[in-house]
Amino acid sequence: MKSFAGMRCSIAGALELIGDRWTLLLIRDLSLGLRRHDELRAGTGIPTATLAARLKYLTQHGIVEQSRYQERPPRVEYRLTAKGRDLWKVSVALREWGDRWDASGFGAPTVETIDRETGRPLRLALVDPETGTAVPTNRIQLRPGPGADDRVRHLLDNLATETAQ
Repeated sequence: MKSFAGMRCSIAGALELIGDRWTLLLIRDLSLGLRRHDELRAGTGIPTATLAARLKYLTQHGIVEQSRYQERPPRVEYRLTAKGRDLWKVSVALREWGDRWDASGFGAPTVETIDRETGRPLRLALVDPETGTAVPTNRIQLRPGPGADDRVRHLLDNLATETAQ
């Protein structure tokens, strides 16, 4: 499998950290409150050796942390760190996309995100941090960031030119 390490792209870097398809399912289950190895294995159907390797990798990269809950025999549970909890947004975005396009093939969503107070459905949005309001898609623009190289600047210049036409 090709490594994305060193590629000047936050999406590539995030994919490099996530590693494989099991990771987001583990993030999903940890977000839902599952903590122990057996719970995570049952929730995902992941092979035991793969689960152990994924949890070790996620711990090494600061996405998950271990907490001992039993001394004899020694047993640990897993919790998302702040870095890991931020991945929840990624799983919500994937779920919304999967629901919209019936990616599961079951015809209806299994989980809905709602406002606890109103009961109304919620969806992810890009929000202006100063005003707290969602920005409509037609006002969203990409521009080179501080880490952009010439290739990224060129791509975004071409995108801006095409969008303006």
